[in-house]
Amino acid sequence: MLRIALCDDETEARDALRFQLEKVLIEDAEEIVYEFSSGTSAASWLAKHPGELDLLFLDVEMKGLNGMETAGRIRDIDNNLIIVFVTGYADYVFDGYRVGALDYLMKPVSMVKLQDLLHRIRVKLTSEESQSYTIKTMDGTWRFRLHDILYFYSDRRKVTLVTARGEYPFYAKLDDVEKELASSFIRIHQRYLINPAAVDYLKADSVTLGNAELPCSRKYKETATARIARNMIGGMKQ
Repeated sequence: MLRIALCDDETEARDALRFQLEKVLIEDAEEIVYEFSSGTSAASWLAKHPGELDLLFLDVEMKGLNGMETAGRIRDIDNNLIIVFVTGYADYVFDGYRVGALDYLMKPVSMVKLQDLLHRIRVKLTSEESQSYTIKTMDGTWRFRLHDILYFYSDRRKVTLVTARGEYPFYAKLDDVEKELASSFIRIHQRYLINPAAVDYLKADSVTLGNAELPCSRKYKETATARIARNMIGGMKQ
């Protein structure tokens, strides 16, 4: 699912872009899920919902917090969101690269350019799919890059995904998560599945990731410590 948001302080401009997008989006696979009428509201919402959007069409010339300032705030909390600027002035184009914008569209938006842009985004997301993990919670659908995930832990019927920014519980079995991510993550305990690339320190019976020290049980110790050590040595060589 490609989850899209629009941010423009002019209702007519949002309506016009939504109308164009609805003509070319793939039904049941791509959807406009949010619209924001100011940069402040977009940045505030995204700070509380990292990973819930894939693509943001962001107007540059907004009152209050303009598009460039909004993008700067977003990048402080999320480097993965695809940002496309929508503008009536070509002068802003080069500024967009400072905040990692994928591209820009000139108003009025050309259908040909919009189709080309969406094609490139689809290709990009497909190529990155194997390096991301998606969960569904009561609040919505969240997509995380694997390198941003520190570890998972289980508690009864719930599994919690942990990143440096927060924790995200969802209903699942840790055994099933392990099967999905076996090539990238390591089981160290009945309750813990970790990202070896995130390990800061390896002890005889525990591992440290960020501020968390997690136990490594006897059942998993030999296999887990060997894989973690190999990963740490490989990282040092790089």
